[in-house]
Amino acid sequence: MAVRAAVAGGTAVNPSERSYDAIVIGAGVIGASITCELARRGWRVLSVDRNPGAGQGSTSASSAIVRFTYSTRAGVAMAYEGLQYWQQWPQHTGVCDEAGYATFTECGMATFLGDAQHHLLPVPHFDALGVPYEIWDCDETVARLGSLDLSRFGPPRQLDDPEFWAAPTSQLLGALWCPEGGYVGDPQLAAHNLRLAAEAAGAEFGFGATVVGVAGSGRAEGVVLADGTELAAPVVVNVAGPHSSAINRLAGVLDDMSIATRPLRKEVYHVPPPPGVDFEHDGVVMGDVDCGCYVRPEVGNNMLIGSLELDATDCEWLRSDEIDGCSQVLSREQWETHLLRFARRMPELGLPRQPRGIVGVYDVTDDWIPIYDRTSLDGFYVAIGTSGNQFKNAAVAGHCMAELIGAVEAGHDHDAEPVVVTGKHTGFDIDMGTFSRRRDLHGSSMSVLG
Repeated sequence: MAVRAAVAGGTAVNPSERSYDAIVIGAGVIGASITCELARRGWRVLSVDRNPGAGQGSTSASSAIVRFTYSTRAGVAMAYEGLQYWQQWPQHTGVCDEAGYATFTECGMATFLGDAQHHLLPVPHFDALGVPYEIWDCDETVARLGSLDLSRFGPPRQLDDPEFWAAPTSQLLGALWCPEGGYVGDPQLAAHNLRLAAEAAGAEFGFGATVVGVAGSGRAEGVVLADGTELAAPVVVNVAGPHSSAINRLAGVLDDMSIATRPLRKEVYHVPPPPGVDFEHDGVVMGDVDCGCYVRPEVGNNMLIGSLELDATDCEWLRSDEIDGCSQVLSREQWETHLLRFARRMPELGLPRQPRGIVGVYDVTDDWIPIYDRTSLDGFYVAIGTSGNQFKNAAVAGHCMAELIGAVEAGHDHDAEPVVVTGKHTGFDIDMGTFSRRRDLHGSSMSVLG
């Protein structure tokens, strides 16, 4: 095999063979889903991952919110199709998992309306596709959600900004309510479920395996691992999460992409609700661009609070060589900033003495929309730039990628005529051109939220 690049280091993997129909790089929830879907179509598939098990990278840090508030029709269609999988998750996996199954909680989601034109962008797509929603004014929002202050506090500011505590002068417009929104309680378990489903279909997984080379000249021929193992396959799928850009560099496909990806360090916080509030059972998912955060219920009667990256000052970008060694310690400054932002919305929310939460690294595109596509190297595909918001689409993304790969490998010119995938549950058409590596930058997409 002609190898494009290789470096030293890593742990050996022991697959049963050295040649496969497809190799999937990454066994997070989306990588495991793609592996499963290809295997169910009769492909001999090997998934390799640098971590010790499925879903132990950025998947494990996902807030796992299931929402449909996307600014593109394909984004809404994919997310609503994805909901159907979560509603029947054990049936989708089709296996008995002694660890249990990932569980979807349908609590509903409210997106607060600040700039009506931006936050109502999904509504025409909801109308066209039949996605249930309601638009609440301020009074109804407070009546439904409890004692919230719906003043405009934005734009989100840092604590040292003298305007952070400025008195508001106007009110939000209300909220966009999606009754079928919710969250998945254990994202890593979802990846484990999919791993077992893929293995039941004949796929193999190799963990502790670092890819250091992509083989092939003019066409993908396989990968090289850090211990020197060469694995052959005419199809290679890059689902390496925050390491995806480095894998693309090995494959030599970056120059053909108009959309870039880069790793983003993220913190998400666990906070007790106000006294007397059973947020685990009575709370809903909330998206609050005005305060720059999102909130969802969490096991143990906690609130999970994460940030919406609306400004460069909120983003902690990493170099590829910083990913594995980035700090896993919560930043007290970030913790206080994001909690106090939402405390303005929920005045009874207290600020605990010690921060609690998790740290993860997301793979983010320039416009927060993922890339599900082929590349300039025949046989080399990408499902990358999932930007912290594609966990909800894991199952449908696996289906869509398997359909796209099958079509291209059969001779279809996806670049000239993008593949359109029909959802198995909703029948919605999902135009995969929306997620092209060559698309124009989409200026109205939502940022990280789940």
